Amino acid sequence: MYLVQTLHDYFDRTRQNLYKSKKVQMPIPEIYVVYTGDRKTRPSEISLSQEFFGGRECCIDVKVNMIYDGKEGDIINQYVVFTKVCSEQIALHGTKRAVLEAIRICKDRNVLREYLESMEKEVVDIMMVLYDEQEIMRSYLESEVYEARKKGRQEGMREGRQEGINEEKVETALRMLGKRKYSIEEIADCSELSVEKVRDLESELFQMA
Repeated sequence: MYLVQTLHDYFDRTRQNLYKSKKVQMPIPEIYVVYTGDRKTRPSEISLSQEFFGGRECCIDVKVNMIYDGKEGDIINQYVVFTKVCSEQIALHGTKRAVLEAIRICKDRNVLREYLESMEKEVVDIMMVLYDEQEIMRSYLESEVYEARKKGRQEGMREGRQEGINEEKVETALRMLGKRKYSIEEIADCSELSVEKVRDLESELFQMA
C-alpha cells in the first residue's frame, strides 16, 4: 500500500503518463520494514510466499528487508518510538485525533521532527488507513466469527449453537469497546462475558491497532 502510494507520487513528480502505451521509467523498488513487535526469530528478510505459502511459488511475491530496534536516537529508534506513541494515543482517542496527537508529541520530543513537519499530510493519510477503527473492528469481527463457525462445525451442532451465542456476546463487547465510553464492568454486564474476557478482547483489539 505504501509502495503503491510512493510510486504514484513519483510518477506525479516526474510527470509521467500512466495511461499511454509508452513504458514508464521507475526506480528499482526496495522494501524495508521496521519491526516493532515481539518475534522469536529475527530474519534479515521475509517474503510473502515463505510466510504464507510455505515457500511455494506464486504469481505475486514480495521480499521485505527487516530492520529491528536501532540505536538510541538514530532514525530507526525514532521510528520505533513514533509507533509506540501512536499505539498509546489510539488507546486514548479516536483514530484521527490519535494520529495528530502522536505527531504533535513526537515533534515536541524531537522524534522524527524534520520528517513529520515536511510530510505531515502524507503521514496522517497513511496512519489513518493503518489505524482506521471501523476497518480494524470489521476485520477482527469477521475473523472471530469465521473461526468460531469453523470450530462449531467441527465439534457438532450443539457446540456450534453455543459458539453462535458466544459470537454475539463477543460482538456486543467489541462494539461497546469501540465506542470508548463504557467501563469494563458495564461491558461485561451487558455482554454477559466475564470481566477477564472483556479485558482480553480490549487488549487484542488495541494490539491490532
